[in-house]
Amino acid sequence: MKFANLWNRIQIPHIKLIPNWYVILGRVDASNYDVTYCCEDFFVVKAEVIKNHNERFIIVGDIWLSNRSQLLQILHLNKEYTDKQLVAHLWEIKREDCLNLLEGMFSLCVWDNLERRLYLVRDAVGCRTLYYTNYGKSCVIAPRLGTLLPFHSQKLDLVALRDYLCCAFVVGEKTLWQDVNELSAGMVLQMESSPEKINYLNYKSFWQPREDIKNTEESLIWHGKQLRQLLDEVVQEYLPVDESVGIYLSGGLDSSCITALAAKFHHHPVHTYSIHFGENCPNELEFSSLVAQHCKTHHHILEITGDDMWLKLPLIMSYLDDPIGDPLTIPNYLLGKIARDNANVILNGEGGDPCFGGPKNQPMLLNQLYGGVNNTEENLVANYLNSFKKCFPDLPQLLKPEVFTAVKDIPFVFADYLYTEDNYLNRLMTINIKFKGADQILTKVDNLTIANDLEGRSPLFDRRIVQMAMQIPPQYKVAGAQEKAVLKQAVLDILPKDIIQRPKSGMMVPVQYWFKNIWQRRAKSLLLDKNAEIAAYLNQDLIRQWLNYQGDAWQRYGVKLWLLVSLEIWLQVQK
Repeated sequence: MKFANLWNRIQIPHIKLIPNWYVILGRVDASNYDVTYCCEDFFVVKAEVIKNHNERFIIVGDIWLSNRSQLLQILHLNKEYTDKQLVAHLWEIKREDCLNLLEGMFSLCVWDNLERRLYLVRDAVGCRTLYYTNYGKSCVIAPRLGTLLPFHSQKLDLVALRDYLCCAFVVGEKTLWQDVNELSAGMVLQMESSPEKINYLNYKSFWQPREDIKNTEESLIWHGKQLRQLLDEVVQEYLPVDESVGIYLSGGLDSSCITALAAKFHHHPVHTYSIHFGENCPNELEFSSLVAQHCKTHHHILEITGDDMWLKLPLIMSYLDDPIGDPLTIPNYLLGKIARDNANVILNGEGGDPCFGGPKNQPMLLNQLYGGVNNTEENLVANYLNSFKKCFPDLPQLLKPEVFTAVKDIPFVFADYLYTEDNYLNRLMTINIKFKGADQILTKVDNLTIANDLEGRSPLFDRRIVQMAMQIPPQYKVAGAQEKAVLKQAVLDILPKDIIQRPKSGMMVPVQYWFKNIWQRRAKSLLLDKNAEIAAYLNQDLIRQWLNYQGDAWQRYGVKLWLLVSLEIWLQVQK
């Protein structure tokens, strides 16, 4: 069953990417584009440009600086300077070195009119995105992957497909399209055009998460105090000025601590938003309501049904750059839809697990300690991939033979990070911040808040928080069976004991139940169609077994099927 039969045909024309800016490096016919700025071989389409005072540097991009006030004060500039003007001023003074002064979220294109070079920049942790593709003798760059669709083929990158099936997102610089790359977080790419081609001159990092353990002689209490001071500073910077703020509140430690800090410092209404999936499904409303009451927020609860999830999936997939196979994409979007009534800025608790050692790290840590001789480099990668509990063990059967042969010997991009001499927990944290954070979590936050005309901000993913997390001794992040010990210590005085002491359970979307009881027929029509987009790459006989729940009852068929449904619909939406 193709997409048109899956959803309301009348609404399909409205499922289009929100128009966004892009730039072209190379000589093109400007009359073919909605050009807002151009010179000989640099063109800006559908975007305002900012120039430095002598017009040497042209700035285009999406920028929000959390440390704007401090920068204005240091540079003795007036408050009328916008964030883009501030970056233009700093770039004139310090060139690329200015990037280490910027805290916040940004993806930038900086054109040097004198040297005829273009710099692509993505913020340190990856809150914003930037994609680029060669188009003839030119290069097209955009903050949204869908904007580039007219400029490249729709041939899939098979390694990216493999990685998506293993992790539920596309990892690293690849995208699902073979001809398009994503700029990695904390990187600067320098390029220039020539009559024959685009020359990529330099690709370097201005910041990356790195282990830097300090103050090992200090106690957990001491490290908790240091973290709390920084949390206080960062959350205050992330709050909007003179207006309400919204917060996605699950009732877990991470979103609860952001809620408590926002309620402490914000002098305008604080709205919190929680979800549940019906009275017959487990939920965390007891804990989210406890936090909302404790912090005196305006609390909103949204019920999401199985039909809501299925019917909204095409719309949500249309808003995502690359496919994301996490069922929480739908709740994230629907919460934003109701939050728009009360706030323009939405905070969240994303980042707590990657930065402070969430419970998903524990099985791998135990295996590393007690796994013995089987802890080879190959097994380190396999253990990490198995921790996602997606389709890694199924690849030989799930991928068609020719596809599996093409990808089976190609290393995973994060493998080298597992083989370093860093503490093992810090290795896992580095990978989770650099890849899962930048390529899944933060991209999802950005895509789905923009879809609701909101600005999403993730304080726990602030570069300064990440940097401090990499300095804290590992035993204060995962202390025995207690995860995120230092974060709990930091917010001990502002949260109820029940929140501090409860084990993390995670927001469980009941996809297994819904596939068995509601979605099975629909999923069969979608995934088993001989003309399905995935049919050229995946073994539909195995998918049929999953849809019939044949074999091992513990195979997490629901999660895997959601992964495949998301992929199929994303591919159809791109057509």
